[in-house]
Amino acid sequence: MSRAKLPGLLGALTSLRRWPTVALFAIAVVIPFYADEFWLRTGFAVFAAVIGAVGLNLLSGTTGQLSLGHAFFLAVGAISYSFLSGEGSGGISGLGLPPLLAMIIAVAVSGLAGLLFSPVAARVRGLYLAIASLGLVVAGQHILNTATPLTGGFNGRSVPDFSLPGFSFSDSDPDLTVLGVPFGQAERLWYLGLLLAALSIIFANNLLRGRSGVALEAVRDNPLAAAVNGVDVAAYRARAFLLSSMYAGLSGVLYALSVGSVAPESFTIEVSVQYLVMIVLGGLGSMGGAAAGAAFVTALPLVLQQYSDSLPFLSAPGSGGVSYADAARFAYGAAVVLIVLVEPTGAAGLARRARKHLRGPASSSDTNDRERKKSTSRTSTQNSAPMVAAAVIAASPDTIPEK
Repeated sequence: MSRAKLPGLLGALTSLRRWPTVALFAIAVVIPFYADEFWLRTGFAVFAAVIGAVGLNLLSGTTGQLSLGHAFFLAVGAISYSFLSGEGSGGISGLGLPPLLAMIIAVAVSGLAGLLFSPVAARVRGLYLAIASLGLVVAGQHILNTATPLTGGFNGRSVPDFSLPGFSFSDSDPDLTVLGVPFGQAERLWYLGLLLAALSIIFANNLLRGRSGVALEAVRDNPLAAAVNGVDVAAYRARAFLLSSMYAGLSGVLYALSVGSVAPESFTIEVSVQYLVMIVLGGLGSMGGAAAGAAFVTALPLVLQQYSDSLPFLSAPGSGGVSYADAARFAYGAAVVLIVLVEPTGAAGLARRARKHLRGPASSSDTNDRERKKSTSRTSTQNSAPMVAAAVIAASPDTIPEK
């Protein structure tokens, strides 16, 4: 049986033909047997960010649509899951649905919110779309803060544990030990996040290899030429925004599970900017690069916080020195500048260079194929990176001078 005929997940994995990806996945599978709870919870937060970054990369990197509204769709997914799966008490409403059903509906609600905004996304692009989507975050925070029975207002609301029929992703119910290692909430959530992140990346890669992916790239590179060749530019932009919002909704659900409580104040403009930083660092248009950027931006502040007492250049927040949060911002801010100046295609571009160096001379057909992909990636970066940088500067609260 040929590889093209292998069904389902196995066919998707074998079609990648990238042993480093399989090796990385295998390492991730065994990590819970050796890592402590801090690293497992950090990994789950990274998996949540990976899903959101892949969704934004489909919109901004592949389709060329710059959005600053990602935080709004994260909020919709997180709060919808908390409302649907939670029980009502203390003036806060809840439907008490099974968590798996609540997760599916929450992703669908995020997609519905994206669908309602998609007519705008279909007709504007660049900084105009960035400004329009920025209004979603500003208006959304106000609406969610005032909807206290739904969101808990400024105090937020707790998030029920995720569970499947007969199995809970908590420290018990049932008690679970694998190869002598007790599997509590952190270990179970690690595998949940790993599975969902892997499936999200596989789906995105399969989409890009199909006709829809070619159409989305054509819309990004030259909308007029795409329209002349029969591509419905407005429809594909709207579909990309819909799909990106659903990815963000799933990411929001995992974020809610990772922190245990959600409040509208957790989903600010800064969150949208962080997701833009993720895809710029990883490489616009690269799903693996988006995952790498998400891991860097998400894990760095958590690691610095964990080991702040051992690092002499860090001080406690509010003490006047450099806190772990400030150090993380400086680090990935400097990384963005270096990436844009040295390797505009991000970590994905560096990985391609390394693979080419290790493989040595290749056949002419393989070389031509790689050059074509490089050209597409450069076009995407040249079209999108300046707009992304401008949007980051304009939207960052740190750029507003204090009076």
